[in-house]
Amino acid sequence: MDNRQIVLEQIPQGKLTPDHFRMQTTPAPAPADGEVLVRTRYISLDAANRAWMQGATYRSALQSGDVMAGGAVAEVVESKAAGLKAGDLVFADTGWQEYAAVPAKGLAPLPDLKPMTHLISVYGVAGLTAYFGLMECGRPQAGETVVVSAAAGSVGSIVGQLAKIKGCRVVGIAGGAEKCAWLTDELGFDAAVDYKAGDVRRALRAACPDGVDVYFDNVGGEVFEAALFNMNNFGRIACCGAVSQYDGAAPAHGPRGVPGLIVTKRLNVRGFIVSDFYDRRDIALAELQAWVASGALKVQEDVIEGLENTPAALVGLLAGENRGKRMVKVS
Repeated sequence: MDNRQIVLEQIPQGKLTPDHFRMQTTPAPAPADGEVLVRTRYISLDAANRAWMQGATYRSALQSGDVMAGGAVAEVVESKAAGLKAGDLVFADTGWQEYAAVPAKGLAPLPDLKPMTHLISVYGVAGLTAYFGLMECGRPQAGETVVVSAAAGSVGSIVGQLAKIKGCRVVGIAGGAEKCAWLTDELGFDAAVDYKAGDVRRALRAACPDGVDVYFDNVGGEVFEAALFNMNNFGRIACCGAVSQYDGAAPAHGPRGVPGLIVTKRLNVRGFIVSDFYDRRDIALAELQAWVASGALKVQEDVIEGLENTPAALVGLLAGENRGKRMVKVS
């Protein structure tokens, strides 16, 4: 059985391009004791994929010649571990390849939910990141103003809708008039700021006349700075990612106002990763499923066909092409 793989041919020094990758074909691996052989169905594309090329984060750094890392919804083909059998669906760190032998420890059968793509978007890492980052780190209260950056992306688009469900006034920051219109017209955001249109700090102040109580940060850099200057006293900032700093040259300086404004405004700034909260995953999934079923939470997905298109799809995600959760259908 052949196994197509996408390898990170070289670590990018500037902007990521598809030329940094190559495809190769190897025999499919055999699972060892305690492992399962899985067939990749849908690969999750995330800005964090690019961060892993810069050095160790919450996972080890990628090296030239490695199969590109990434999580996926995958189907068990052969199991040499208790608790998993052929036909089970799991979310696993498969990498960008058709087949992978992965340790069964930490894997559990995914629920039988349709469409399968929802297991990678609203019921996967994106939805859980939005839920826990907002609810646990942002702690929104009805009537407060919540701002989210990368608001048209996989996490941000869910964060904004969850904040509306909680009775907040919601402002999204996104790139381009079309995305901003989508946020307000389709997803129900109260306002949207186009960061490509000019002075973000001034535009955000106009969109948030009563200041910002909760800021959900996906981008860092100048947008983080703009939100920081508009925060209310005792506001909360949930730091989820820093996509503005993953691809290309490093910014000339860090966000101004750190730590001064954090001190004077008595802000709570908390970084997190979704696995911090996995002991409460079932509670989150039950709420997310109820909101989707009622229509209160709309799911936007961006599915690219074909493993060979994964490099270009990641480059496009980093450039802001996508609306909602981008993934690649492998099989």
